[in-house]
Amino acid sequence: MNKIPEGLLPTNQPDLFFEDNKVGRLKKEVWESSDEEIDAILSEYGIPSPVEWGKPGSYIQTTTRWQVEANRKKNDIVFIPVGCTELHGQHLPSAADTLYVSAICEGVRRFTAKRGAPVNLALPPLNYGGHPFHHMGMPGTVIVREHVVREMMIDVMLGLYNDGFRKQLIVNNHGQLWMLESAIQEFQKRYQLPGIFRVIDWHRGVREFFRPSDRGGQMSTNFVHADESETSLSLLLHPEMVDMNYAVDTEGKAYLPEGHFDKSVDPFGRPSRWSEGEGHFAIEIAATPEGVVGKAKSGTAQKGKRPMAAILKYLTLWHDDVLEAFPAGTVPPVEEVTLRTAADMAPYLKEPLSEGWKSVYGLPRIGQGTEV
Repeated sequence: MNKIPEGLLPTNQPDLFFEDNKVGRLKKEVWESSDEEIDAILSEYGIPSPVEWGKPGSYIQTTTRWQVEANRKKNDIVFIPVGCTELHGQHLPSAADTLYVSAICEGVRRFTAKRGAPVNLALPPLNYGGHPFHHMGMPGTVIVREHVVREMMIDVMLGLYNDGFRKQLIVNNHGQLWMLESAIQEFQKRYQLPGIFRVIDWHRGVREFFRPSDRGGQMSTNFVHADESETSLSLLLHPEMVDMNYAVDTEGKAYLPEGHFDKSVDPFGRPSRWSEGEGHFAIEIAATPEGVVGKAKSGTAQKGKRPMAAILKYLTLWHDDVLEAFPAGTVPPVEEVTLRTAADMAPYLKEPLSEGWKSVYGLPRIGQGTEV
């Protein structure tokens, strides 16, 4: 029997290990949980629940101003869900990506609210989103130009920072990750602000839980698009927007053998992610004009539960670790994370509109970032 490397935790799958740290132990716990325990986790987060875009008190923009300020003094983390408008087959709505990621963020808000300090949510700034080239031409898919996506996110980040939300997590649910990474990098080059700024492609963050059955998971196929995995999420989160009578099974057309490019959640650790090339497979409108890449007919609500439980637990852990390291109203050391001085930044880090506070919109620029 092979010895397990130090620092790794074994599972019931010979090719799956979790790190022996808080994140790995959390994932292992969810991996080994019974179906009843998974249901209990989802219940703690209020999953499933109707989307809360218009619910009073759910998002910053739908909460009275005094309550926003009171919440921020306890918890200054903001989650920013981002999605798109994209054809997901005849059986799903084109807002599917935005609906998934909103439900996740809303679940964490409900959970943290029960503890007395809810995480803050910003309404999805990307309801259309950027897209890879191979989505071009698909009806129902609305493509925003890449620099517009980047600048939109930078402007949103700056406005939230100016309002005291100096710990920001962009929760992505669409094939535009590189644009959001670029937005964070450009934001810091341009403004140099102390804070916590991160984007997570949530499916990839809990990729283990989208494994097919031959690798110990519950799916029958690997995650691609509007397929078994996403149909399962829709049936769990918003079944009233799903019509399985129109679900289809399809397969894309590739020109190269398997092994060079990974699948949507990087399950194999192949040399390149799916987004790191074009031309090696047929574009969507030519190969899968149905808007489905995979076996949508195999989707069930049950299959969506475990990955949903995993991401809810993980985002809560990240949230808690950030607040433990930097309680509300504090940020990482200015002179260790920027080229600014603590004295120069002091007025910009005060409570907004308090005595001596200055708006970051007036902060002298020292970065090398560019504006379009």
